[in-house]
Amino acid sequence: MLPASLWAASRREGADVGASTAVYELRVYHAAPGKLADLLARFREHTVKIFDRHGMKSIAYWTPLDEPDKSNTLIYILEHPSREIAAANWKSFQDDPEWKSVRDKSEANGKLVEKVDSTFMSLTDFSPGLP
Repeated sequence: MLPASLWAASRREGADVGASTAVYELRVYHAAPGKLADLLARFREHTVKIFDRHGMKSIAYWTPLDEPDKSNTLIYILEHPSREIAAANWKSFQDDPEWKSVRDKSEANGKLVEKVDSTFMSLTDFSPGLP
């Protein structure tokens, strides 16, 4: 069994050159009152597939267990090759005709999201590997 420091070093040495520049984006969506179920349905049925098409890798999606956030919050993490590519991918996503159609149809009775928080992050050298 390798000590943790040797295991981490061996993972870095064998990693892709591009993997070292990967960034993770933590996004927190604050849904409009009564709209969380609609927001989750939009992600489940459309958004994740469109993200994939634009090179935005989904790591995981969560909803809080406790109030007050339980009824109005979606939390997720995306992986991007770099900050620059993240910006380009978000632009292409926002310009995607399918996304525009999905967004407009899902918001026919009002906006689903009141606020989005976005934080870009990098893995620390002691983080376990991600899938």
